Amino acid sequence: MSWPRLVLLGMILLGLGGPACAHQVNLSTARVALAADRTVTVEVALKGSDVDRLAGTKIYDAKEDAVDPAAVDAAAASILAYLQAHLAVRGADATACAAGTAAILADGDGVIYRNSFACANVAGDIVYRSTVLTEKDPTARQVVLVAQGKSEAQALLDAGNTTVTLSAPAPPLWSTMQRYLLTGIEHIFLGYDHIAFLIAVVLWARRLIPVIKIVTAFTIAHSITLSLAALDLVVIPSRIVEPAIAASIVFVAVENFFSRDIDRRWRVTFMFGLIHGFGFAGALREVGLPTNAIVPALAAFNIGVEIGQVAIVAIVMPLLGLFDRLIATDPAKPVRAARLVYAVSAAISLLGGYWLFTRVFEA
Repeated sequence: MSWPRLVLLGMILLGLGGPACAHQVNLSTARVALAADRTVTVEVALKGSDVDRLAGTKIYDAKEDAVDPAAVDAAAASILAYLQAHLAVRGADATACAAGTAAILADGDGVIYRNSFACANVAGDIVYRSTVLTEKDPTARQVVLVAQGKSEAQALLDAGNTTVTLSAPAPPLWSTMQRYLLTGIEHIFLGYDHIAFLIAVVLWARRLIPVIKIVTAFTIAHSITLSLAALDLVVIPSRIVEPAIAASIVFVAVENFFSRDIDRRWRVTFMFGLIHGFGFAGALREVGLPTNAIVPALAAFNIGVEIGQVAIVAIVMPLLGLFDRLIATDPAKPVRAARLVYAVSAAISLLGGYWLFTRVFEA
């Protein structure tokens, strides 16, 4: 393996660090409640940075990670104009429900939109439609909590699915589980820090059994803390969790320079898996859990994360084996070149160090 190839591989790994926040999820949230008199109340929460980008306002202070209430009041008309153009409550035949007086409120690092819609004169099903965020960003999503009487259901809107029928029955359990399964898979593939961690811990691996032990230990550990945090039994602030995840990446990458003992690495992986589980929980908390299917949705998300990480390891291990064969002096006894592991470990440690630095000072 030539050094130009090693440098290229390092650059590819560093390229994974492009996004500023590995856990940033492009989401808005909404709560839509349908009352017996066919009045619909809508509450939508948006991040201040998204509001500035979408409505052309300047309400968000990145240094304080908060919106300025006075700026929100001053920009209320612009924010309201954007939201009114991108959400609606109407009948299935497109007959609009009568809107009440909307309110725009500052809420920490974002804003909340509140309004009510009178749909008594609208026949048939009532439909909530939203293209908030998704019109400009096809990858964005909106999590909608639909409340009808004592029951609650959850829907996920995106660029290809912009409506939810409020008066329809709750979605089947399998549909809910499928959605959370795909969310778990998506999160692990978008969680660049988790990918970097997984690559770092298997770099010296050449046999299947140690890899199975590592992946199993990581799965058990993050499943424990993910479940505890998602159910609000143990909650650790992200300002602690995110730097700790970055530190774990630096640790396992630097450890590659001092130890090749892959058989015992499952112990370290288990310990750090507990920390990564809290990171997964932060992403899941952004989406929320349906009150009528908490356990199945949590299980499906966990399985999705597991599928994602197994897929990553299944990609990385054959690539490492290919490098072994390319650089082997004796094809019958391929030996992984230390400089390959050292180069990749150095790139990952730099990447982890960058995340650690930025997260500590963003906290």
